[in-house]
Amino acid sequence: MRFGPHRIVRFALGSALLIVVGLLVPGWLLNQLMFGFARGLAVLGLLVLFRAGLVSLGAALYFGLGAYSIALLQRGAGIDDAIVLVLLASTISTVVGFVLGFLLKRYRGIFFAMMNLALSMILYGAVVKNRTLGSTDGFSIAQPRFFGMLFTDPSHVKLALFSLLVVVVAGAMYFVQIYLNSTLGWIGAAIRDKEIRVEYLGYSAERAIHIKYTISACLGGLGGAFLALTLGQVDPDSMLNWVVSGELLFVLIFSGTASILAPFIGSFLFELLRTYALELTPIAWQFIIGGTLVLLILFAPNGVWSIFELMTSRKRT
Repeated sequence: MRFGPHRIVRFALGSALLIVVGLLVPGWLLNQLMFGFARGLAVLGLLVLFRAGLVSLGAALYFGLGAYSIALLQRGAGIDDAIVLVLLASTISTVVGFVLGFLLKRYRGIFFAMMNLALSMILYGAVVKNRTLGSTDGFSIAQPRFFGMLFTDPSHVKLALFSLLVVVVAGAMYFVQIYLNSTLGWIGAAIRDKEIRVEYLGYSAERAIHIKYTISACLGGLGGAFLALTLGQVDPDSMLNWVVSGELLFVLIFSGTASILAPFIGSFLFELLRTYALELTPIAWQFIIGGTLVLLILFAPNGVWSIFELMTSRKRT
């Protein structure tokens, strides 16, 4: 599949439309969009791995690393420009993912999942026990600048951050779509089905998995960085804990893996579902979320995206 200028124009128009939507929607809904898109970046990284038959239970490692990089770069290095912070946070996550990829590319199945979980919990334990890293309280994040400009109106800050997030999401989707339709991307399906055949064809399955893991780490770091900037704080329980990894994996199953759009649609719907579930039943909101996932697995095993595809196909007919 070719990706010519017309596809770039589509992504640009879609991004511009979303930014306009951000101008029109109320503040609470804009927050939900930002939370959903930030987590959607990390879920997109899990999708890249899932296409190769790999399931990670340690996505919080890079999600939290991206978030904490924002806080530590701001506090320690005095960097306060949002664009520079996001670039550095994603670079740190990418480098760590690349280094750990030399170890993790050898594992498959439950061993791959549990190794990721173990590494994420090592970082969680290190942060919780270290007062310099904020311990269980975490850090607050100061209002960032955008191209050196500091906005005084909080709504302007939010809109500027949302615009940056939309641009990054569009770029990530475009890159991942190109990658998944390349030779290295298609190798993922072959690895999932029969890895030994990939080796017989002359490709290195471990090298392909290493690349996928590094891409997933980069996207996870981006998601954590934007969530930290959106919330204005970081703490280990909401950024690094194993529950965060489970939540991101939940959203992947909830969303479906058939399209690069699915993680963002599913993440946004998940944010709405959790918000209203908490409002309706603060004590038992997990039952609503768990029940929703059970119903999806029973009646729409390919996730929310399959329902969306079914609705659009019916409209065409």
